[in-house]
Formats: sequence, structure tokens, C-alpha cells
Amino acid sequence: MALKIGDKIPEILGKNQNGKNIKASDYKGKKLVLYFYPKDNTAGCTAEACGFRDNYAEFRKQGYEIVGVSIDDEKSHKKFIDKQNLPFDLISDTDKTLVEQFGVWGEKSMYGKKYFGTLRTTFIINEDGIIDRIYFPKEIKTSNHAEQITKEYGKLH
Repeated sequence: MALKIGDKIPEILGKNQNGKNIKASDYKGKKLVLYFYPKDNTAGCTAEACGFRDNYAEFRKQGYEIVGVSIDDEKSHKKFIDKQNLPFDLISDTDKTLVEQFGVWGEKSMYGKKYFGTLRTTFIINEDGIIDRIYFPKEIKTSNHAEQITKEYGKLH
């Protein structure tokens, strides 16, 4: 059962690039941009992550934290963060717990071949851990996703 607008996010989110447990309560009183992406160091995922990096100060000024999630392992996340100079955590969801809880693990298609993977999706979560907005795959443009969010939210809220 996928999480939807109005649902509270789970307390346990997973381990970050350093093996530290990340919990929803770590962000109590802050708003959270929790974005799910398919794979570290791929063109679209890098563009999306760098957009969040480049707008990070503005997100923080508005009371938001950013956390990315993929099924890549901690070592891959560490390399991605170091290479792209990302100032936020990436959760390693190798057992697919979080992608399944959030309903973003699904069938994809590339060059006519069907396979399962992470559906690029972003959740905007309020200070109480409740989902306020979901950006679905067809809405997300990796090259300017951070700007999509800031534009929709004005100066974010």
C-alpha cells in the first residue's frame, strides 16, 4: 500500500552514506524534501541531485531539509556525494524497504524491455512528518526539479 498525501511517513527511513540510521524524528520541526531516484552517477540522477545542491541554501533558509533515496549501497552513495559535492544525506535502500513503503518500486520500460526499478518520485513532507505533496515521475524534469519545487511553493512556504 503506497503512502499518499495526508499520510505520516515511517519513523525508520534507513541508513545514510555513512551507515548512520536516519529517522523521521531527526527532521521534527523541519520540512523535508524526500526524493527517490533510480541510480547514482547516471545523467538524470546527477542533474536532479545537482539541482538540489545548487538550491540547497534556499531550501534550508525556508526550513527544508533534503534527503535522497536510491537502492544503491552506502559506498556508491559516498562516491556520488564526494564527486558531486552534495551537502545532504542519501539513504541506501538496498533491501527496497523504503521504495516499497512509499510505493515507488514499479515496472519500468527501456528500449522495449520491461524491468522493475525505482520510479523517480519526490515527497514534500511537513514539520509533523505528514506528506503534503507528491511529484510523480511524469511531472519531474531532472534538469530543473529543484526549481519546479521552489516555483510551485513560491519562496517555498
